Parts: sequence; C-alpha cells; structure tokens
Amino acid sequence: MLLAASALASAPGAHGAGTAGGAPAPTGTSPAPAPAPPPPVASPAPLPAPAPVPGGPTEPFAVGLRVLRLIDHSRRIRLPDGSHVPRTLLTYVRYPALGPPSRVDVRDAPAAVSSRPFPLIVFAHGFAVTPAIYARLLASWARAGYVVAAPVFGMESPGAPGGPTESDLGNEPADISFVISSLLAASASPGGALQGLVDPRRVAVAGHSDGGIAALAVAYDTSFRDPRIGAALVMSGAQLSGFGGSYFPRGGPPLLATQGTADTVNPRGETEAFFARARRPKFLLRLLGAEHLPPYTRPQPQLGIVERVSAAFLDRYLKERGGLGEMLAAVRFPRLATLIARE
Repeated sequence: MLLAASALASAPGAHGAGTAGGAPAPTGTSPAPAPAPPPPVASPAPLPAPAPVPGGPTEPFAVGLRVLRLIDHSRRIRLPDGSHVPRTLLTYVRYPALGPPSRVDVRDAPAAVSSRPFPLIVFAHGFAVTPAIYARLLASWARAGYVVAAPVFGMESPGAPGGPTESDLGNEPADISFVISSLLAASASPGGALQGLVDPRRVAVAGHSDGGIAALAVAYDTSFRDPRIGAALVMSGAQLSGFGGSYFPRGGPPLLATQGTADTVNPRGETEAFFARARRPKFLLRLLGAEHLPPYTRPQPQLGIVERVSAAFLDRYLKERGGLGEMLAAVRFPRLATLIARE
C-alpha cells in the first residue's frame, strides 16, 4: 500500500561507516549509581499526539529520569594509550512517572506503577553527540507510555578518549543488545528502583545517523540481529557493511524509516535503498526539505511530526492499538512530510 501526499524520486547516496569488529550480545551487567547528571532537561511540549484508546491509561504521563552506569565485563575497549577497559555505557533512562505531566524530566521520580509494565525503547545517538540533544523526542516517547533507555557510546561521544571515532560503530549493535539485557534484568530484580517497569515481550530499537546504522543492524542484520526486538525506528540511517551478514531475513520486526530529503550527511538514497529491500510491514516518513539533525532535535514542525508518527507506529506494533489511520493522521502537514505505508 502506497500512501503519500506527493511523489518523490529516489536519489543515490553514499555513507562511509566504521567497520570495527562486533561481538555477540553479552549477558553480564553491573549497574551502579552514576555521577550526578546535568540539571533537569526542559522539553518543549510536543504537538498533540493521537488520542488514547478508550479504557486505556490516562496519558500523557509525567517523565522520570534515572541514570545507570552499565558495565559489560565480557567486552573491552582499547584506549588510545593502548590500555583496555570494560565497555561502559552511561545510560539515561526516561520512564512514565507519577505526577502531573510536565516539560521537565524529574530525577528519580517514582514510576507510574498502576500502568506498568511498559514497552522498552533503546535509542542510539549519532556521531560526536550525546543523547542530551534528543531530549525532547525521547521525553515524548516516555510521556506516551514507554521506557526509553539512551546509552552514551563511549568512543563516538564528544568525550571519547582522543576524540570521537566511527571505528567503534561495529560494536554498537552489541551495545544495544547489552542495554536491552540490562534493563530487562533491572526490571526483574526484586526491590530495585526499576522493578516491574519493563515488559520483556515488547522491545523496540531506535537510532539516528550512526545510531540509526547500529539500530538497523541489530534489528535486521544476521550478524547482529536481536530477536527480542519487536519494532525498529531508523532515522537517517544506512546499512552497516563489512561483517558478512545479510539484511532483512524473514521474521524481522516492522520498520519505520524517517529521512530528510535535504540531508547531505546520510543522503536520502541510503534510506530509500534499505527501505526498498526491507520486508513488510514497513513505513517511510519523508521530511520534505529537512536536513540531517534538525528534524530530530529542534522544536519546529517536523520534530512534532516525527514525535507523532513514531508514537503511532510504536503504539501499533508494541501496544497493539491504533492502525494505519492513526499514523496517517499524524502527518498533518503535507508540505512538510509524506508517509509511505507498505503492509
């Protein structure tokens, strides 16, 4: 099924991705208290989301924020000085919390216990940034009833020893699987702060730019695929090459790909190419005239469109509520975005 406000031609593109060696998804975790994060992040209110299903929980939720230091002792990072240390992922976890909805994430707020467990989304950030710049988008998912875990990739973030490098990108699909395992373990831990918060049967992965490349790999590449993932949201991503696997085997999760048509970093041809190869159900949100980063970080109409369409997609495939009509209704500005749906 093809639904779009206007026809768009595909354009060729190229992206150079790192090809560092990957590893199987680890099982050990060592969460521990993290250093105090920056002050609470103010998030502008999103454009209206689709109405809740009658009889469902009241939404939107307040948003709580916890910071976990997750240490994978089964894999190590080689630092520029030649030393090796365990892979450590400082992870910002937003979740539905008790209290009135607010534009501010509340540190260590009590979870909305009457509505849990919630689906889990693991979000992967792009090159030379941290999850902080995506705060509004991540908070919008938490307000909509999702636990959102956003790790900082130590070798691609601005604070990486020796500076950020894409050579570690091939390790990030396994990092995503490790974060999934860590959050599920924390939810299953009696007496823990996150006890009972996450539904292990409802897991999604999302990512932007290099994070979109990692998310696409862990959802669909046979070299990295994590079968626990039930939906994937890939924003301005591409395929990761050099690992010998194949993409889009049978039984993969539903896909929502989003792409700015004026993106010169990961050109639209990259997304058009993997979308054409993906199995159904799949959806392509084209952001008309949008560049690489702004539609996912800045308070402007296209960020609101991304928020609404992604929430409708996640609700459909993780909460089994809503349908194609809700996704189409979320694209309210035909001059700013179009949606292709193939079910």
